[in-house]
Amino acid sequence: MAIHYAVSNHVATVTLDRPEALNALDLGSLRELRAVLADARDDDDVRVIVLTGAGTKSFCVGADLKNTLPPSTNFGASFVKSIDRAAAEGVYVRLIDLSTLRIFKPLIAAINGYCLGGGLELALQCDLRVAAGNAVFGLPEAVVASIPAVCGIQALQRAVPSAIAMKMLLTGCKIDAAYAERVGLVSDVVPPESLLDKARELAATIAANGPLAVQMIKKVAETSSNVPLAQAIEFTELAWGAMRESEDRVEGRRAFAEKRKPGYKGR
Repeated sequence: MAIHYAVSNHVATVTLDRPEALNALDLGSLRELRAVLADARDDDDVRVIVLTGAGTKSFCVGADLKNTLPPSTNFGASFVKSIDRAAAEGVYVRLIDLSTLRIFKPLIAAINGYCLGGGLELALQCDLRVAAGNAVFGLPEAVVASIPAVCGIQALQRAVPSAIAMKMLLTGCKIDAAYAERVGLVSDVVPPESLLDKARELAATIAANGPLAVQMIKKVAETSSNVPLAQAIEFTELAWGAMRESEDRVEGRRAFAEKRKPGYKGR
């Protein structure tokens, strides 16, 4: 098994476990990753998902280059096929695109060691990124005559200043954890031995909040990020109205008035 999955205290931990390949993703592990993420998405007991890599050398270095050579299948024919069929015919990048899974539970990337190529594209699709001090980030596709084909070009430009993103994209250079924190690519940098503790601390804080509210915040953020402000505000008001009569929102106000810890149920 290349992917490990565990749930505790409303937090799912998904671990990429191919340390001999620096947690690179082949077709089998990509399919397995999507399956466990779908399980976490559909499990009402899960409120937050932590994604990490086994060992201390690598979070993920993206696709397994040794096992993703160009196939004999014509790209044009594969391009119009389903995700699984296209992936089997060489368009494996579709499996790295997590947006098709429609996960509105928060994703936290706990990044240790190398976070390169498709690995950084995975991390960029997470809502929070926490790094160990030994983390190294980069999109080196241009060095091997390719491009970041999932979301790296667009997502990196949103995550850090454009000049820094373009320098990383065009040169293929790598940055360390301290620089990544300084430019806003990650929110926290901790010693390697504290990485999962920090990620789970953040996850526990989020999981203690109203789960429907947390998921709605993520949905609003994703849905309204590229629309005019007036349209974004209108959608936010509709989302607020959808939440107004929820049991959790009533419970939150009662708990505040009674000066006690709320007991949210995700309803």
